[in-house]
Amino acid sequence: MGAVQILVIELSSLDPVGNLGEWLTAAGAETTVVRPVERELPDPTDFQGVIVLGGEMGVYDDAEHPWLSQVRSLLSTALGQKQAVLGIGLGAQLLAVVTGGQVRPVAAGPEVGTLLVAKRDSAAKDPLFELVPLTPDVLQMHADEISELPPGAKLLAASPKSDIQAFRVGNCGYGLQFHIETTTDSVLRWASAAPELAAAARPGQLEREHLDEFHEDLAETWAPVVERFVQLAITPPEERGRDTSLPLV
Repeated sequence: MGAVQILVIELSSLDPVGNLGEWLTAAGAETTVVRPVERELPDPTDFQGVIVLGGEMGVYDDAEHPWLSQVRSLLSTALGQKQAVLGIGLGAQLLAVVTGGQVRPVAAGPEVGTLLVAKRDSAAKDPLFELVPLTPDVLQMHADEISELPPGAKLLAASPKSDIQAFRVGNCGYGLQFHIETTTDSVLRWASAAPELAAAARPGQLEREHLDEFHEDLAETWAPVVERFVQLAITPPEERGRDTSLPLV
């Protein structure tokens, strides 16, 4: 059997695939990375899974970034074909909007820094989240939030500032408002590019020494989740939930 084919969509040069690419390769996947600002998006059905990363633009900023509609269309197609989909940051917000959810500015102000999220009951028997610690470390840097879950979606994780941190739509679509793909250098670039947003972090959280240590812990938690995403991508839709290693609620 050949490598699992995963399409990775980079919405911004500020948020490259980063450590996520290494985890995908280690899990037996072959990645095709595309930036919609540079080229037309490929047919998602040529792949077994789709990952959409984050960006500094907003989910409704089509006037400035007309290719956002192409990303939404691709997500709709992939979900319609029951392909494994993972949206991170802006990617999660686009996934939410495509499936009937809502996005708005964070009511309590931007959520920024190396923070914790808390698993919810639905995560206990979820293919990706069941083995995740109850309060895993994540990287936050967002001023918008998913304010309403898509109809029928399962809430997998929350935080005190933004209730919807992770969710699942159907048995194959996942959204993570937080970030797991980052490196120390990428986070420092974000902070430099958006100093007003970075100012919302607690002192010391966006310093190199702290970020280096944080990313070691991040990999320990989230690399296995990425491996399980690859497993989900190669599991036929009709078999998802049958195998005890991939339970679904």
